[in-house]
Amino acid sequence: MIGYGVPSESSVTPPHRELPAAAIGPPYFYYENVALAPKGVWDTISRFLYHVQPEFVDSKYFCAAARKRGYVHNLPIHNRFPILPLPPRTIHDALPLTKRWWPEWDTRVKLNCLQTVYASAKLTDRIRKALEKCGDYPSLEVQKYVMDQCRKWNLVWVGKNKVAPLEPDEVEMLLGFPQNHTRGGGISRTDRYKSLGNSFQVDTVAYHLSVLKDLYPNGINVLSLFSGIGGAEVALHRLKIPLKNVVSVEISEANRDIVRSWWEQTRQTGNLVHLPDVQQLDSGQLEQFIKSFGGFDLIIGGSPCNNLTGSNRVSRDGLEGEHSSLFFDYFDILNMVKDIMKVKN
Repeated sequence: MIGYGVPSESSVTPPHRELPAAAIGPPYFYYENVALAPKGVWDTISRFLYHVQPEFVDSKYFCAAARKRGYVHNLPIHNRFPILPLPPRTIHDALPLTKRWWPEWDTRVKLNCLQTVYASAKLTDRIRKALEKCGDYPSLEVQKYVMDQCRKWNLVWVGKNKVAPLEPDEVEMLLGFPQNHTRGGGISRTDRYKSLGNSFQVDTVAYHLSVLKDLYPNGINVLSLFSGIGGAEVALHRLKIPLKNVVSVEISEANRDIVRSWWEQTRQTGNLVHLPDVQQLDSGQLEQFIKSFGGFDLIIGGSPCNNLTGSNRVSRDGLEGEHSSLFFDYFDILNMVKDIMKVKN
């Protein structure tokens, strides 16, 4: 999954695509969700988003963890560039202290997709006891048991016979966020994992958004839907694209607080407007925003994947699901913005 290219994979033939006339920007749009969705989901997403074909990319080409995502966007696809310095791309480079304890029979080089939940202390204790019973070298049966759990929960080695889940600050680093991005402000450890597990992988998204740097040297106006912990905003900031006006729509108060804190700590000079619910954002509000600062340059977001992800065995209902149906709100808002700006221009 390398889409139209990734930094580590050079293509002899430059990628090419032709956008449908209705999709040509500005404004630019960028929509993200899990790649391995139920059959037909991406066809529907593409059909609603002006028949633009999705770009499927695995973030293992950008960092030390896999993250298979689909992106539908109308951004240029040439002259992309990665954020520097490049992030570590193997487990041992990203987490060098684990190397001392890493057994030779654990051949993992990359972590699996970073989830919203983590392994319990009871599980890691069961693994320790199973290994200790084997002495210096575990049986193949025990190795298989341990490796199955390590892959499922992204466990890493922290001592002899000891594995542990990633710490939230380690997950932040792997996803491209600044240190302590989700720490403090009353957010619990459990909620930090949840917020991070639902976020963008910043380096991947920044690679796609990098084409905007030359287009908007004086700054960009962004409508950020389902903002989460501000992956889009962090990506644009790390690309050194000034954030002139950002309207951030996010249901979680804890996530809104995280973005507001980051905005203040990075001394942003633009305007940040927070709204709580995409379903309450109407054409009247959009007209006011567009009148106030001249329009949106980028509409970006990824609606909830709860009913799309393969780990959901209860309500994997596709875009008809309670949460994932919010994709249609993304489309409605994008369409309203395009219509309002067309009239204005």
